[in-house]
Amino acid sequence: MKKTNRGSATPCKWSATRRKKSAGVMLAFFLMAATSFAEGRGPSGRRPFAEDLPHAGWECTQCHTGNVPDGKTMPEARCESCHEETFSILKQTRHGEIFLQRFETPTGGCLACHGEDPHEIKKISKVDQPKICGNCHENASKVPEFLSQKGPVKSYLLTVHGEAVHGGNLNAASCSDCHGGHNIRPPGDPASTLFHQNIFNTCGQCHPLETSNYRSSIHGKALAMGIREAPNCTDCHGEHTIRIPGEKSSSVWKGSVTKTCSACHSSEKIAIKFGLPADRLQTFMDSFHGLAGRAGDLTVANCASCHGWHDVLPSSDPLSRTHPDHLSETCGQCHPDAGIRLTTEKIHPSLSEGASAHPIAAWFRSFYLILIPLVIGGMILFNFIDFLRKALTAKAANVYAEDAVLLSRSERRQHAVLVLSFITLAYSGFALAYPLSWWAEPFQWLGGEVTRRNVHRGAAILFVLISFVHLGYVLGTVRGRERLRAMLPQKRDLSEPLQLFLFNLGILKQRPALKHFSFIEKAEYWALVWGSIVMLVTGLILVFHNFAFARFPLWVVEVAQVVHFLEAVLACLAIVVWHFYWVMLDPDVYPMNWAWLKGKKKL
Repeated sequence: MKKTNRGSATPCKWSATRRKKSAGVMLAFFLMAATSFAEGRGPSGRRPFAEDLPHAGWECTQCHTGNVPDGKTMPEARCESCHEETFSILKQTRHGEIFLQRFETPTGGCLACHGEDPHEIKKISKVDQPKICGNCHENASKVPEFLSQKGPVKSYLLTVHGEAVHGGNLNAASCSDCHGGHNIRPPGDPASTLFHQNIFNTCGQCHPLETSNYRSSIHGKALAMGIREAPNCTDCHGEHTIRIPGEKSSSVWKGSVTKTCSACHSSEKIAIKFGLPADRLQTFMDSFHGLAGRAGDLTVANCASCHGWHDVLPSSDPLSRTHPDHLSETCGQCHPDAGIRLTTEKIHPSLSEGASAHPIAAWFRSFYLILIPLVIGGMILFNFIDFLRKALTAKAANVYAEDAVLLSRSERRQHAVLVLSFITLAYSGFALAYPLSWWAEPFQWLGGEVTRRNVHRGAAILFVLISFVHLGYVLGTVRGRERLRAMLPQKRDLSEPLQLFLFNLGILKQRPALKHFSFIEKAEYWALVWGSIVMLVTGLILVFHNFAFARFPLWVVEVAQVVHFLEAVLACLAIVVWHFYWVMLDPDVYPMNWAWLKGKKKL
């Protein structure tokens, strides 16, 4: 190739390919520069800080400080050069330790939260915080194993706070409001915003009134004294599960309050340590309120209805809702006629532990607990001996003629209604006492306690109506009066049971001749009459409890509840043990006395 000088007349010859390539590079450079300036970037292609960013208007050298490293055109940006206090705090936290271990420079840790592009660093809004925090905390490989909260962001988004923030309410709590911004510490650290004794201050940023009430409560005072067992906000409301009280999923929903309070008040350890009454949960659960609440009635009083929510105080405190001076007002929310009587009686009477009940109620309870085993045990023994005697001799007594009409059509109808009402009363009544039993579940399917109560009261009305019909029958008809006279007790009714018992034992040789209505039928008939009166009186007291509260001492209602339940137990056992034996299992009538269907003993 011929060499020439710059000034030579012979020009330097470039190939067409080189000329085209050079022109393409220049064009690309100008296009890139034009695009960069059009988009607000500098000559290097880096976007300068926009006006809406925290560092808007800053010069490059304010972040890129120090000497230029070899092979680089700009020093590494150092956030700590300006944010010294923030870095000082961050280094003392677990987050800071992890960032320093995971990233080459402290600035890399900043970018993990504030944005990957250092030229687009921005403040983290409440709406963005769950997503940013979730980048690590929803990834099991990025968080330590000791973290107890699994899927915290997912659970937070389902809370009342998460839903509000997601909906655009920037006044609701997001991650940093509770956990802090750069000074994030584990809950066990006394400097943490989530430390047990600091939580109410943290929640108080948004809930000042509730926090003020809590501070003056027995719980708040105990917590201020350093008592770890004292409940704080999250112990009652939850952490990442907080819902509004009106929702069923809330731990302070009216159907869940008792369970939440019982977490502490049913603890034997806490009761012993602080001298608290150990039977408060049990006595409440055994009361009408507790029984109805377990059955699903949400209108009855729960713990918070009487003791309050954030302002819980001991009953000895004059400001307490359960102080004698305020009981009438507190109970009057549901029982307007309760009056002063509720201020002089025990509010937590126990129906299962006599020591905590009113002495009169405890006496009735003890009486029935002695009476029931004696009566039912005596029936079982008497019937068993009778069954053995008849089974061994294989000879029926044939007391009644085969074609004798034992029950008229009217009597059979009365009996049918009595059976229907009695069984319904027993079933619906015990469903209140044992609402969690499998056999009580149908009431939950059909509407819960309200349905159960209506069924029970409807059956009671039917029972009362058939009782009056029977009363009119035995007093107003010839056959009825004859039946009533035949049912009247006689002296022989005292001796015949002993004679029959001795005969069945083989001591007497002659079986006593029993009348058409013997002590067997009379005992059952008059027990039914007596039991019906007892159940009716006690049932009316329980139904019209506000009327009873206004006119009788509180123990009257308590006694009514004790007697109503235990009399029902006695009646049901007597039917099963005594009545079923003599009309079904007795070898003389086995497999059944068909008089209740056909009027005659045999089909």
